[in-house]
Amino acid sequence: MRYLRDILEKAGVLEVFGSVDIEIHSLKFDSRTVDRGCLYFAVKGTVSDGHQFIPDAVRSGAVAVVCEKIPENPPGNVTFILVNDSGYAKAVIASNFFGNPSSLLNLVGVTGTNGKTTTVTLLHNLFQKLGHKAGLISTIQNKIRERNLATTHTTPDPVQLNELLAQMVEEGCTHCFMEVSSHALVQHRVAGLTFRGGIFTNLTHDHLDYHKTFDAYLKAKKTFFDNLPGSAFALINKDDRNGRMMVQNTNATVSTYSMQSMADFHCRILENQFQGLHLSMDGTDCWFRLIGSFNAYNLLAVYSTAVLLGEERQNVLTLLSLCEPIDGRFNYIRTPNAITAIVDYAHTPDALQNVLGTIQSIRTHKEKVITVVGAGGNRDAAKRPVMAKIACNLSDRVILTSDNPRFEEPEAILDDMKKGIEPQFANKILVIINRKEAIKTACALAKPGDIILVAGKGHEIYQEIKGVKYPFDDKIVLNEVLGVGVE
Repeated sequence: MRYLRDILEKAGVLEVFGSVDIEIHSLKFDSRTVDRGCLYFAVKGTVSDGHQFIPDAVRSGAVAVVCEKIPENPPGNVTFILVNDSGYAKAVIASNFFGNPSSLLNLVGVTGTNGKTTTVTLLHNLFQKLGHKAGLISTIQNKIRERNLATTHTTPDPVQLNELLAQMVEEGCTHCFMEVSSHALVQHRVAGLTFRGGIFTNLTHDHLDYHKTFDAYLKAKKTFFDNLPGSAFALINKDDRNGRMMVQNTNATVSTYSMQSMADFHCRILENQFQGLHLSMDGTDCWFRLIGSFNAYNLLAVYSTAVLLGEERQNVLTLLSLCEPIDGRFNYIRTPNAITAIVDYAHTPDALQNVLGTIQSIRTHKEKVITVVGAGGNRDAAKRPVMAKIACNLSDRVILTSDNPRFEEPEAILDDMKKGIEPQFANKILVIINRKEAIKTACALAKPGDIILVAGKGHEIYQEIKGVKYPFDDKIVLNEVLGVGVE
């Protein structure tokens, strides 16, 4: 419980109609969940406008309302707080309501197109091994130390986010590592948080269904670094051409990491095998259990961050070498007859290029690469033909199949993908809409020594069709067909 006057600081309040000397017992932004004594946020969303539901919220017991427009004839027993942006105000007020928990943590945010989940998860696991109590906020899962919590969004809603951070503080966490999505930045979900550091991984084609243009997508990511305080660090991938642009206006101290040029932190690949990576990390040779050049970048970002947070370099490398691969990221099966099957979350052109490029760099070229891939429905359609083209260029056989069609017809999604297939690759392609049958077909086509990539869903344990999530796990299907376990 907090008094209203105590939680409005820095929330962009224009005017208050009513008393601020009232108790607020909870924060709500869904009128259906409003309870007595709550503060209701009327937020304009992509589907509906919360201002329409102010009367419902008041009837259900809201004692205060944050809004961008005061309703006609407002009830006198409810306080109305006028703001320019209810989403921004919600985030700042949520932080205030829960005691500004981010300021009590070493909170590090990771943004970029690819590598966010691997980077934050490795950081969490590493800092646990280093003896710290750490929290994790990611696409796959949220964690307080070793306790798993459910997750629905890459970056939670501000109320849920600050409540989670407050739980971390209460349970003694000193660090938290979180993914910061472009959607979250545009929607001000991380406004009001105090970051100890920010990491930029890379920027490639994604989410243009939401941002419309690549420039808008880039600017959304850049706002994260624009708002970092002077006490924070900004760590950027120098090898990505957008890295320097991210930190043009930042107040944070900028550090760089690179595999291609001089930087504050540097590594190079000595060996890349299915068993792992042999890297020279700032001149020290180390083996890691992850695979591929894209994971070399992720490992370098993790190592760099740990050093920037004051950890001893050799200790970091020793414990980082013990960290396991991340669920759904280049997980592989080895069968007794030497078929290798790989499950990866690659759902963007760049991610698919990275995974198949890694396979190409490891393979002997005596075997075939069979790729099973689709694309999600109600998402950026422009990447569909690009992904199909990449799969054809870097595979011997390609099976196009359903991913999460959501509210689109799978056939329409696959028709979009087929537009990227050049005529000379037509004989490489099979189209099997049923994902389980597609995976079974790939396994049937594979001969000893061949490599199967099942891309797009990774850690997901469902398939979303017409608003319903049906149980589906690529790893389980492969295990059933091949009869072995996933590493």
